[in-house]
Amino acid sequence: MAAQRSVSTAGPKDGAADAPSSARGATRGQVDTAIRAGLLTGRFIPGKAVTIRGLAGELGVSPMPVREVLQRLSAENALEVKSNGRVQVPDMTKDRFDEVVKARLLLEPELAERALSNLSARDVKVLTAIDDDIDQRIVNGDAEAYMRLNHAFHFHLYRASNSKVLLPLIDSLWLQFAPFMRTVYGRVGTASLVDHHKEAIRAIEQQDNQALRDAIAGDIADGMGILGNEILNGT
Repeated sequence: MAAQRSVSTAGPKDGAADAPSSARGATRGQVDTAIRAGLLTGRFIPGKAVTIRGLAGELGVSPMPVREVLQRLSAENALEVKSNGRVQVPDMTKDRFDEVVKARLLLEPELAERALSNLSARDVKVLTAIDDDIDQRIVNGDAEAYMRLNHAFHFHLYRASNSKVLLPLIDSLWLQFAPFMRTVYGRVGTASLVDHHKEAIRAIEQQDNQALRDAIAGDIADGMGILGNEILNGT
C-alpha cells in the first residue's frame, strides 16, 4: 500500500510507557481516522505495500496503535497485513469488483429507504450543499475531493437510518473499493463521472421510497460500475 500523498494527523506522539489509557485510546482513534480517510480518498494504491513503522513515522505515533488499526482494517478486508510486517491494499480483480458492486446494490438502497423518514428539510440543505460542491470538483478535475465529498453525501444519508448492522457493512465496502476507484478516476478523469444525487435529493423532498432506491442504485451502477468495469476489462 503506497501512499499517493502523505497521510497526516494532529495526534500527539504515542508510546510513553506511563501514558494514560485514555490518551492511548485517543491516539488509536486518531490513527484509525487518518488511515480510513486515506483509504476513502484513494491516497493508497492497490497492490503497493508500506511498512507499519514507515506509516507510524508519517503519522507521528509509535507502531503499536498503527498495528492495531491495520489489523482491524485487515479483518474488514480493506487491507492485507503480510507476515513480514508490510501492509497493502489488495489488488482489485474482476470477480471481487463485481461482488462489491452487487453488495452495494443490495445494501445501500435498502439503507437509504430506512433513512428516508428521518431526513428533514435541514438534511436536504446539507445534501444539496455537498452535491453543489461535488459538481464543482468534477469540473475542476479534483478526484480526491470528489471522493471525500461523495462519501460525505452518501453517509450523511445513510447515518440517518440509525442502523447498527447495515451501516458498518456498507462502511467496510467503501473501504474496499475506494482505493481502486481513485486509480480509475486518475486514468479517465472526472469529466465522465455520473451521479444521481439530484434525483436522490428530489426523492427525499417528496418522501418517495422507490425513487430514492432507484437513485442510489443508479448512482452505484453508473458512478462506479461502468467505469470500474471498463478499466478491469481493458476497454
